[in-house]
Amino acid sequence: MIVLAGISTLRKYNAAVRLARKAAWVAGTIAALLVVGTVGFRLTEHWSWFECLYATLMTVSTIGAEPENRLSHHGQIFNIALIFLGLGVIGFGIGTLTQAVIQSELGQYFGRRRMEREISSLRDHFIICGAGRVGRRTAREVQARGSPVVIVDRDTTRAQWAEERKIPVVLGDATSEAVLRQAGIERARGLASAVTTDAQNVYIVLTARSLAPDLFIVARASEEDAESKLVKAGANLVVSPYYFAGQRIARLLTRPHVQRFIDLALSSLSNELDLQIEEVEVVARSDLAGSTLAEAHLRNRLGVLVLAIRRKAGKIEFNPSGRDKIEPGDFLIAMGETQPLKNLETLANGG
Repeated sequence: MIVLAGISTLRKYNAAVRLARKAAWVAGTIAALLVVGTVGFRLTEHWSWFECLYATLMTVSTIGAEPENRLSHHGQIFNIALIFLGLGVIGFGIGTLTQAVIQSELGQYFGRRRMEREISSLRDHFIICGAGRVGRRTAREVQARGSPVVIVDRDTTRAQWAEERKIPVVLGDATSEAVLRQAGIERARGLASAVTTDAQNVYIVLTARSLAPDLFIVARASEEDAESKLVKAGANLVVSPYYFAGQRIARLLTRPHVQRFIDLALSSLSNELDLQIEEVEVVARSDLAGSTLAEAHLRNRLGVLVLAIRRKAGKIEFNPSGRDKIEPGDFLIAMGETQPLKNLETLANGG
């Protein structure tokens, strides 16, 4: 299974790093023991440095051969202390390495099982293909809105970033059908293709659309001519970071306060102002279905402001009046604080 292989590779890398650190620490302790023994025999017996090192190795290894049978009284006392010290260091080193190996194997096994269960249990989640700067920001924003995320990336370092933040990750090529299936594309709510090259994004969109014909797909485009190709491949929306960066810079230059307000309203990561703009679907069993905005009293009841209504047919009515009727399947685009918007979502869902 690709997801298991990817997670296994990532966890093996992390476990190898931890094991190497412990092995280096044990090796350093043994080296310090050899230095102590060599210097101690040098001071008590006045042998050559090589003989002192040799005697230390004979004592630590419990062989006890020459030149230890020529020890003076002081040398014997020191040798007794070195024997106990050596047994302690060697025993502790073996125990530490054994524990590290066992923990590594158990950690990999249970980690694979946990990740497999977590991904298989996800429903209506979002798949982010590519954990670069755009993909990481996308994942953080989606997570901040309380939606589950799965990261797909073939780079071990980027996958490590996702794992450290407890985001399920599939280590592999997002253009592969098997990889997207392991990410749960059939159960996903949406997919974002945010790798750096347009060609890869086209292949990812083609693969995703073939596996999930009704999936909502957003793709990143670096070049202007790539937008039409991504749309033909099956992307619902195409985003160019450079295009939007240019728009944002222009607004900051000409209308900085408007742009600041938009940033605060659209970002879920800002703590400066508890204000968000959300879209909420109205289901048939909701009390809102069939009523007008004036009858719903959303501003007075919940403290939210309805900016627009997206009709089931796709038409968007901006700044609707109190006489506009809310129909099942409509999306209310509303602005307000976090909790009132959650209350609106509960009301729209018939809760």
